[in-house]
Amino acid sequence: MPGRRSLLIAALGFLRCRPTDVRAFAALDRWLSTWNGVGLIVAGMERQGYDLELLRQDGLGWRASFYVTGRIHSFTDTTGTAFATTPWEAVQQAAWNALAASGR
Repeated sequence: MPGRRSLLIAALGFLRCRPTDVRAFAALDRWLSTWNGVGLIVAGMERQGYDLELLRQDGLGWRASFYVTGRIHSFTDTTGTAFATTPWEAVQQAAWNALAASGR
């Protein structure tokens, strides 16, 4: 059975594909593109040793940054960050970027 990290990477990877004609992908997108989905991704990233900082920037969009837990929140080579028009897109992209950067 795949580990939690593998499942998180798979879900985030499928979301990056964003195919519109495949029901399974559309269902995954509907499931994770909500505030509940943000919570699920944050919980998964917490298990991987990350903290989230999420900021709304003056009505322009959202910036999400995942930092290694236990560090003063400063950028390192394993920080994942993203800017998007919705909070869930920003969180999804930042999580993907952090996991890709960590290479674990």
